[in-house]
Amino acid sequence: MPPYERSMEITPFKLKKCLATRKDEVCTIRSKFPNKLPVIVERYLREKKLPLLDKTKFLVPHELTLGQFLSLLRSKIALEASQALYLLISGKNTSCLSASMGEVYSQFRDPDGFLYITYASQDMFG
Repeated sequence: MPPYERSMEITPFKLKKCLATRKDEVCTIRSKFPNKLPVIVERYLREKKLPLLDKTKFLVPHELTLGQFLSLLRSKIALEASQALYLLISGKNTSCLSASMGEVYSQFRDPDGFLYITYASQDMFG
C-alpha cells in the first residue's frame, strides 16, 4: 500500500479539524447549498480490498435514496457487479436502502452537522 494511503487512513476527517471548524464548515455549506446535505464518506479503517475515494465530502440532495447513493459510490470506486459494498452509518450496517438521504441525515447526523458514512467490502457485523 502506498504511504499516502496509510496516512490518510490513520487520520479520519473528524480528527483533521476541530469540532468548531467542522460546525462552521457545515454552516457555510448549508447557507450556500440549502437543498443539499453535507456527507463525509470514508473507507473502513481495516479495509484492505477497496480503494480510497478521491474525495470524502459529498453534497447530496434530500430526496436521493440511500440505494441511489450506494450506486453512486459503487461507480466512483469502479466495483464490478459481483463485488459487495457495505455502508455503515453510526457504526451500523444500513439495511433500508429505500430511505431518503434526508431521512438518514435527520436520524444519524453528527453533532457537527455532517453525516458520516463508512464503506467496506464485507459486512463488518455479520
